[in-house]
Amino acid sequence: MFSWLNTHLDTASVIIGTTFGLLARVLMLRSDYRQYPAYPHGKVIHLSLGLIAGALGAVAVPALFNKDYTAITFLALAAQQFREVRNMERNTLTKIDQLELVPRGVAYIEGIAVVFEGRNYLAILTAFMASLFVMLIGWWCGIIVGILCIGVVFRLMRGTTIKVIAQIERADVVFDGPNLYVGDVYMMNVGLDENRDIIAHEGMGFILTPKNDDAKVTIANLGQRQAILYDVSTRLGVYRDDGDPMLLPISKLGLRTGKLGLLVLPREKDWDKAIEAVNSVPLLESAVRKPTVANRKSTQEG
Repeated sequence: MFSWLNTHLDTASVIIGTTFGLLARVLMLRSDYRQYPAYPHGKVIHLSLGLIAGALGAVAVPALFNKDYTAITFLALAAQQFREVRNMERNTLTKIDQLELVPRGVAYIEGIAVVFEGRNYLAILTAFMASLFVMLIGWWCGIIVGILCIGVVFRLMRGTTIKVIAQIERADVVFDGPNLYVGDVYMMNVGLDENRDIIAHEGMGFILTPKNDDAKVTIANLGQRQAILYDVSTRLGVYRDDGDPMLLPISKLGLRTGKLGLLVLPREKDWDKAIEAVNSVPLLESAVRKPTVANRKSTQEG
């Protein structure tokens, strides 16, 4: 078998490259507590696209070695198709979001759609690199490079979470007449006694303290705040039904301090799990702001 691989490098590069491209996509495809993509049909779609991505990346290398430069055209067409994957995920999640008791929000949906598109490109890159080193050195080198690429893929999968930019702590949920406070952050006015009783008994309050000035701007982003409320409500449940606007989990900024107050009404009132849920909320790329970096550069240029 090894001698066959050495004498048929073109075929070996396609097989090894496609295998590692598909393997990278399999390892990146996970259904977590949000149950997305759905099992099994959602996974079948993305695994099929992963196979196509791996095959395209792998076939491009021997084609280029044989001076068949039309392979670049196929890669360009693949990029167009994967952009359609992003649109498909965005449209699907937007429709589903209308049926959620606590919606994800537009920013969270866009972040998920970008991830699905980007992971197909990572599958192409893994397949391309494995196939390239098979052609340049040998099948054994292609396998080593493929394993290294999968290690890089795992590193890229580790996104930043809220705990990196903010410190979370429990806070009391208190009423001053109809005015609701979480810690020292004013949340809203609750008019009905029935709703006040439910919030007092079922509500959990948290204060997120940003670790720096950049973090203050990031956690103030409405999309990021909605993502926090959605993740906590998904993991712990939500104590409300459709048509109960006063029981909707909310977040409010302490304008003078920059702290973020969170009020959630979970089905499972577990403080440790709730804190873990908030800490593990992904930091949305669209929400990240670094005004201190921009201001420092402007000062240096001036």
